[in-house]
Amino acid sequence: MKIHSEIINNIVVVDLMTDSLDAGNTREFKEAITPLIAAYSTLILNLETIKFLDSSGCGSILSCLRQLNAKGGDLKVCCLQKPVRSIFELVRIHRILDIFESREEAIRRT
Repeated sequence: MKIHSEIINNIVVVDLMTDSLDAGNTREFKEAITPLIAAYSTLILNLETIKFLDSSGCGSILSCLRQLNAKGGDLKVCCLQKPVRSIFELVRIHRILDIFESREEAIRRT
């Protein structure tokens, strides 16, 4: 899985370059994101391109949150498409993650 990361004010903004986060690619996602979690305490996931998310995808995002929280950091997400937002609400992830409409807003409010 390709990701694009950018450091802004000691915050890592990660743009996922895929249309799904599911059982087929969560391992790649974790391998790509682990070094960033190790190096930084605040991470913003831009999910703009994600059209499909399954329980494995939700689990990998929650794993990132747990790892960051364990070291005093935080995870934010932004740019959710409607189907992904619906999944977040269905499994109540929206209650434990800060969700922003735009990448800029997430950066500004972090």
